[in-house]
Amino acid sequence: MREYLLTLCITAAVTYLLTGPVRKFAIVAGAMPEIRARDVHREPTPRLGGIAMFFGLCAGLLVADHLTNLNEVFAKSNEPRALLSGAALIWLIGVLDDKFEIDALIKLGGQMIAAGVMVMQGLTILWLPIPGVGNVALTQWQGTLLTVALVVITINAVNFVDGLDGLAAGMVCIAAGSFFLYAYRIWYSYGIEAAAPGTLFAAILMGMCLGFLPHNMHPARIFMGDSGSMLIGLVLSAGAISITGQVDPDALALFTGSEKAAVHQTVPVYIPLLLPLTIIAVPAADLILAIVRRTWRGQSPFAADRGHLHHRLLEIGHSHSRAVLIMYFWSALIGFGALAYSVNSASMWIVLGVVFLSSVGLILLLLPRFTPRVPVWAQRFVPPRYRRRRGAPDAAPEQTAASEAAEAEERAPVTAGASGVNGATAIGARSRFVDRR
Repeated sequence: MREYLLTLCITAAVTYLLTGPVRKFAIVAGAMPEIRARDVHREPTPRLGGIAMFFGLCAGLLVADHLTNLNEVFAKSNEPRALLSGAALIWLIGVLDDKFEIDALIKLGGQMIAAGVMVMQGLTILWLPIPGVGNVALTQWQGTLLTVALVVITINAVNFVDGLDGLAAGMVCIAAGSFFLYAYRIWYSYGIEAAAPGTLFAAILMGMCLGFLPHNMHPARIFMGDSGSMLIGLVLSAGAISITGQVDPDALALFTGSEKAAVHQTVPVYIPLLLPLTIIAVPAADLILAIVRRTWRGQSPFAADRGHLHHRLLEIGHSHSRAVLIMYFWSALIGFGALAYSVNSASMWIVLGVVFLSSVGLILLLLPRFTPRVPVWAQRFVPPRYRRRRGAPDAAPEQTAASEAAEAEERAPVTAGASGVNGATAIGARSRFVDRR
């Protein structure tokens, strides 16, 4: 566990330290497009954050290769090299898209080629654990097609959900955390060495997201762009493929009594990982709804719009931060709920806990205008908007209208090249406050 944590910290540190120079490079390179109709940010913000995330991935793999226990992953398996090859290809395509806005079909072809590169180097699904049947071996073509489909679905699911500051990185970090605990349990508790690469991929992915999040939280100073969203989607799918299609459930039969029983025990996480991943169920649902919505309107499935789940949350009245936290909540509930169910599927308390938390999440969705007020003793630990105003009378209608007008002015888009823009110019103050004089 210590070596996994060291790899995670090194990856996070490299990603965090490189994001600042990458932001300046993106401004100089002009990778800062104008605000589009579907965007929710008001200031032109540089992209190419995936450059820092890719070098964080390289640093994590390099450090793991020189550690005593993790070095066996590179000696006994070719999966880390396959991941690095596919990640380099998909990252290069993402960088070109962030700078030149390449066609969606070209990106789709690049995603399939990156998945094919990983398959050629051994990172593929060899068999499927099916409940009631057992272990079903796949032919080479079946495994290749299923692997490519899983990679493409996961990449586009993460790419579609990347619409708010800190949303994609936070949701993938939560997913990687639950996946890491599950993979580590298989590797450490059952002693299955085939689960070690997936555990390493999840630890590195958590480090990439944690290192990038401080720069990407609202208001974001830099976006990860397609170079980052497609990269973390590929790493997440690589870990799922390594666990789902490489770990033989027959090895668990030594502890559970039979192969069918072993498959039944791993069903809560194995099967949802294929259709696609339980840990990214929210982005996958957003992907499916977007395809259905656009096809129903006669549009291309790759046409951009403002109908995603995070856009709907903003439309019903949630603030930017609250919408992101709600998406975090549902991702954590689904991912860690499946993890808890896989550990002890016979416990009724787990089911009751998931039902209770789901009801809490539904209440939060139905109260977009509700602003909680904390007790007096805890006000110094929370943002100012949650503090009580002692003795302050209710605002007059004129003041309310003036504040609403100021907020509307603050939300108005700012063109690139204006001073004070979120990194749009190399000179001039970067003020986050509106001049209300």
